[in-house]
Amino acid sequence: MTNQAPSKFVVVGGGTAGWIAAATLAHAMKGRVGEICVVESDEIGTVGVGEATIPPMQFLNSLLGIDEIDFVKKTQATFKLGIEFRDWTRQGHTYFHPFGPHGMTIDAVSFHHYWMRLRQHGDTSAIDDYSLATVAARMGKFVIPPRDLPPELPQLSYAYHFDAGLYARYLRDYAEKRGVRRIEGRIVEVKQRAADGFIEAVELEGGKRIEGDFFIDCSGFRGLLIEQTLKTGYEDWTHWLPCDRALAVPCDSVSPRTPYTRSTARAAGWQWRIPLQHRIGNGYVYSSPFISDDEAAATLMANLDGAPRAEPRLLRFTTGRRKKAWNKNVVALGLASGFMEPLESTSIHLIQTGVFRLLSLLPMGGHDEATVEEYNRLSKIEYEQIRDFIILHYKATERDDSELWRYCKDMAIPDSLAHKIELFRARGRIARFDDQLFVEPSWLAVFMGQGVEPNHYDRLADVPPLADIERRLAGVRQTIAQICQGLPTHDEFIARHCKAEPLG
Repeated sequence: MTNQAPSKFVVVGGGTAGWIAAATLAHAMKGRVGEICVVESDEIGTVGVGEATIPPMQFLNSLLGIDEIDFVKKTQATFKLGIEFRDWTRQGHTYFHPFGPHGMTIDAVSFHHYWMRLRQHGDTSAIDDYSLATVAARMGKFVIPPRDLPPELPQLSYAYHFDAGLYARYLRDYAEKRGVRRIEGRIVEVKQRAADGFIEAVELEGGKRIEGDFFIDCSGFRGLLIEQTLKTGYEDWTHWLPCDRALAVPCDSVSPRTPYTRSTARAAGWQWRIPLQHRIGNGYVYSSPFISDDEAAATLMANLDGAPRAEPRLLRFTTGRRKKAWNKNVVALGLASGFMEPLESTSIHLIQTGVFRLLSLLPMGGHDEATVEEYNRLSKIEYEQIRDFIILHYKATERDDSELWRYCKDMAIPDSLAHKIELFRARGRIARFDDQLFVEPSWLAVFMGQGVEPNHYDRLADVPPLADIERRLAGVRQTIAQICQGLPTHDEFIARHCKAEPLG
């Protein structure tokens, strides 16, 4: 390992993480760099309960050459324009986190500063009126936009909801057609080299030995290689994100299928709702010190749109990350690398970026610590930036009706998030960091949605004449309203273009 490039990559665990890794590596290597195998046991279940995603997933599908309509049909998918948040700011309050911008930048000044200027002159339009995704979502409309829209037109960004089990099966088929070998079996022992502790093989029940040069740990929460074997360590973020359990249950589908995910705050956490073509995925993410499992299950089951299709499944987790995502000759992906509650649908994105990061730093000439340290540095930054965005939802609340919300209102937060809040409150500015996932439109939506109001706007927004800004913003509102009126409903679009076959 120290003097030659890896020639065999072993992915430990299947599911969404394992098959994204295998499919992406197979596409990139095209059989010329190394052998890839996935060790997976049918006896070990996966956590996938119905996935909600964010727009960067389109890049993954495009990179792999996946036909979008085929993917939607095969995974019982629907489309997603953003996330609706109910009862987070206060009970009875709703706001929307859309994909894509509000309005457009004018003379290098962010759009919301002009909107705030108009508000001071009596304008009553909502910031949502300038978001194509928000207006379309609330009207239940959707269309895959043409790729060659003029830049001056509002852009529609979107993602997907899909069945995680069907998605893993879809990628498995993709990967196996490109030479990935699947090995069925349960791992009973991990073998390390005596000299340096690097993993050299895994052994299966029955004695079969799978040797490898580089291992990708997709074994879920247990982290079979990264933690149980290499003792990498874990950074616990429970003091900032106190939810530590989730109950998940599917229910019958109802119409219309909303083109967005819904997150509803509950007394001890929050409930997700993910509409698919064949069912709705539901779950209650909660903090066990503040509610019992039975009470959480009762709350979840009382708030389903359709008849339940199973008993609720309990998941236990600790929010945080491995202290190293890459240790020796192991990279951890998915739940093996850490856990971020799925409030902003980042689970698959973190798998995707982890694989891309590995490809960009692939150990082609053997092991070197500088490469490992760079991978871990970038992984840490990504996790912490997403962590801060999720903490904002809990911290910026007016709720004081339960122990959890009182705790969240009063808790100390990371300095990096405190800086972002202070900067936005002062001048409506959003701190920018290179390569961060959530950029200005997302922070703006949650800041404004959860009552973090700026004291002032950028004075450069005062430069154009007021009448010009009024006319320009009115034009944006009118264009968005006209576009949305002409769109098909979400259900109509699916029925015409990508209706899935009934599951057997």
